[in-house]
Amino acid sequence: MVDDIPGLRRILKTNRVIAVVGLSGDWFRPSYFAAKYMIEHGYTVIPVNPRYDSILGQKCYKSLRDIPTKVDIVDCFRKTEDIMPIAEDAIAIGAKVLWQQLGVTNAEAARKAEAAGLEAVMDRCLKIEHGRLFGGLNWCGVNTKVISAKRPQWLSY
Repeated sequence: MVDDIPGLRRILKTNRVIAVVGLSGDWFRPSYFAAKYMIEHGYTVIPVNPRYDSILGQKCYKSLRDIPTKVDIVDCFRKTEDIMPIAEDAIAIGAKVLWQQLGVTNAEAARKAEAAGLEAVMDRCLKIEHGRLFGGLNWCGVNTKVISAKRPQWLSY
């Protein structure tokens, strides 16, 4: 399982297409914030939720297996007990990473994904990790344990 700064940084730097399973169309939900942030930082976000036709201007799919394009990261905004079928779908579509959000810790699904060649991340938020590792948190009082004097490119005028 990937749980170190270099590994998380590599995953976020080299994988640009994210399928967000359980992405909500409600602007006040954490999944919406995270997806919007990732889109604003140059990632392609593919919503996966059978309740919607589109979210954030992107076509929404009923399941991972319905997505017609390549997916790098499967980001899971679902309960821990719902992750195993998502992991199986991530394996079936050839995803590279199974990413379980904060509070989601299905170790069995992570092991199954890793056995199939995927990398697995548990109990971490894509948005928080991106901000922490690439400068998006700035001076918000968060101890990121990453020090850089370089101003983030998206803040440049």
